[in-house]
Amino acid sequence: MPIIQMPISDTPKGITLKGKTIIVTGANAGIGFEVARQYLVLEAARVILAVRSIEKGEVAARFLSEHHSLEKLVHTPEINVMQVDLDDFNSVHAFAQRVHQEIDALDILLLNGGVNFMHYETSASGHERVMQVNYHSNALLALLLLPLLESTAIKRGQPSRLTFVGSETMRMHTLKKNPLLDHETVTQHFDDNTKYAGMMRYSDSKLMIAAFVQELAERVSPDKVIVNNLCPGMVATDFDQHLPLYMKTFMGIVRRLRARHVEDGGRT
Repeated sequence: MPIIQMPISDTPKGITLKGKTIIVTGANAGIGFEVARQYLVLEAARVILAVRSIEKGEVAARFLSEHHSLEKLVHTPEINVMQVDLDDFNSVHAFAQRVHQEIDALDILLLNGGVNFMHYETSASGHERVMQVNYHSNALLALLLLPLLESTAIKRGQPSRLTFVGSETMRMHTLKKNPLLDHETVTQHFDDNTKYAGMMRYSDSKLMIAAFVQELAERVSPDKVIVNNLCPGMVATDFDQHLPLYMKTFMGIVRRLRARHVEDGGRT
């Protein structure tokens, strides 16, 4: 891993998101919040902040609406907050159902929500929590909202976008040392707490995202939906908040040395 990260180019001039409706998960802080802000600067008509905490989402929405970078906009964008808990399949289904009921077009779905824990935890849906939040629920949400993305593409006459926030750290996954057994599924493998490696589970989850995106992209026409998986690199956010103190201290030093500013990370 190089100490210095390559610079991220500025957003090309002339790009506009006029009339577009966009959903960003994990949008109350970090990269998700910054991307939502940049979408608004590019004149998106409606940005939906999909968040676990409505209270934090409302705070983020107010901050965005008052942000100085939006002062020059001719039209006031619509900023909505909707609840979705990626820890729980039931919440994901409820969110998708609400989207289908209340939104007639979806141009961009950015699946940014994610977590990282050092110790094994079980999600509300009964699976290992990092894999649940980072992979299972994001994959489910993508499939549930894919029909709306496709119908929007037909309506607009141009493809919609389905984007996952991945990570190059997927190369550090555990499957090389601990491969799947013949009798187990991927879900069974990662739900087994004896196979949990706290330092590597985030990487495992991003590997699963990459595999899912590759398979989905082969099954969805790029004329309707462009499916991609980006890595923003190391970005200066509070993503390490759930790590033990010694790890937060270490990661804090590393991020100060090499992390991109969140605005640069958001542009990826």
